[in-house]
Amino acid sequence: MPPRENGHEEPVIRDNRKIDPDTGQVRDAPAAEQEAPAEAPEAQNGELAAQLAERTADLQRLQAEYTNYRRRVERDRVVVREQAVAGALTELLPVLDDIGRAREHGELTGGFAKVAESLEAAVTKLGLSPFGQKGDPFDPTVHEALMHSYSDDVTEPTAIDVLQLGYRMGDRVLRPARVAVAEPEDAPPASDDDDN
Repeated sequence: MPPRENGHEEPVIRDNRKIDPDTGQVRDAPAAEQEAPAEAPEAQNGELAAQLAERTADLQRLQAEYTNYRRRVERDRVVVREQAVAGALTELLPVLDDIGRAREHGELTGGFAKVAESLEAAVTKLGLSPFGQKGDPFDPTVHEALMHSYSDDVTEPTAIDVLQLGYRMGDRVLRPARVAVAEPEDAPPASDDDDN
């Protein structure tokens, strides 16, 4: 290229457009593209199949990760909801105890009785259920023994009196039942005369 007046070479402009702007016709491929050797169709098919298998495996892995993520988020959402409901219900247990004592003494009458019934219905709808009855077998996982005695009237450790009801929400114990427990009297020891 001839140098310009200021001593610099002219810029080179290459037109790589595939359509000729003057004629609107598709141009022939540049010489560099025409000279590229064509790969064998079998090699291209094998390479494409490998790429397809790799992409399919990636998509399946991503789909499995997303499904596991959705399950984990839903499970966590349920757990958080249960914990929040259990926390609120635990705070209401003393109120339910007061309602129960008022009912036992005949002091729950009139409008207060309706309010108490509404509150009890609402907490029952949320999954709260009382447990602990006189005569239940003693179970240390759901009962808290506050008093202990022996009695001939029982054959196994038994709750002979319920001092405070227990409450559970589903399988979760919010508060154990506080009970008085009686155990059977010990059997008299065997005499040594039988050995002779």
